[in-house]
Amino acid sequence: MTQDLATPPLPQLLTPGEAGLVSVVAPCRNERAHIDAFCDSALAQRLPEGWRMELLVADGASDDGTRARLAERAAADARLRLLDNPRRIVSSGLNACLAQARGQVIVRMDIHTRFAPDYVAECIAALARSGADNVGGPWVARGQGGWGRAIAAAFQSRWVVGGARSRDAAFEGEVDTVYLGCWPRASLARVGGFDETLVRNQDDEHNLRLRLAGGRIWQSRRIHSSYRPRDSLRQLFEQQLQYGYWRPFVLRKHRQAGSVRQLVPMVFVAAGAFCALLAPVFGLGLKAWAAAYAAYLLAASAQAAHQAGEARLAWRLPWVIAAYHLGYGLGSWRGVWGLWRRRAAPQAATRLTR
Repeated sequence: MTQDLATPPLPQLLTPGEAGLVSVVAPCRNERAHIDAFCDSALAQRLPEGWRMELLVADGASDDGTRARLAERAAADARLRLLDNPRRIVSSGLNACLAQARGQVIVRMDIHTRFAPDYVAECIAALARSGADNVGGPWVARGQGGWGRAIAAAFQSRWVVGGARSRDAAFEGEVDTVYLGCWPRASLARVGGFDETLVRNQDDEHNLRLRLAGGRIWQSRRIHSSYRPRDSLRQLFEQQLQYGYWRPFVLRKHRQAGSVRQLVPMVFVAAGAFCALLAPVFGLGLKAWAAAYAAYLLAASAQAAHQAGEARLAWRLPWVIAAYHLGYGLGSWRGVWGLWRRRAAPQAATRLTR
């Protein structure tokens, strides 16, 4: 159900007479080109009256100057604390922050995302309005360059992402997962931190675990941010291979997917492989599969380009959409194979892709 809720007083998140402290947490590694803009955005947040903020950044052994710059900024601003993340992955970085966070409310941020000045304030307000265990805003992509804008256009298209509510900037209501996240400390204490066996999909797994424990997740259209996606087909394909690879590990852990749409790329790739295997006997089946997918790519590309208001992206979009689907689907089957053979994750599934 989509609705706006009346906003009760924010102090309901606190005990009587208690001052509010919000902990903003972010993992990073080798982000020298982006770290100053991120810190500027995070530290400039306008908080509700009576609230203070601490910013915790867990550095994954950066070797490009990121760590030195963070140390400089932490020395100049007591609100910023630099933490170590020796495992270098997102889930361990988030847990390092959670272990040191002192706030009644925890807000996750991302180095490659730009945040509205009232982002944290709106997160706190959404917690108070909804009474949910996790809140966040819509996942809005803003690409740079021709390929980056095409990747963002496909990212926002319901024809490509299966109608995920997280991409709908107008939606307000309960969802199965949300971008980044903001939690009352009590909710995290109940379900625990992030699964460090997962290099990717740790946020989806955490939201699924929260829902299975009876928690509620809320998306608010008042919480504004914009995410910068990958800038090339190669980067996009590598990213989707990783996301797909770790999906079966979440399925094995909980015996269910976060949502049915997450399984569609696996089915798509399996159907293509099945048709290819039978091609010597039933060649028409492979041709029909290829023709149907080509028609879909053209229609979805036209819709995404129209929605983005950039017709000139149309020629790039079929390649982008195929990279989304093939990368995720092939990565998922690679993860299934790795689980079945009980093999360690390959380097391509664990290394950073930016």
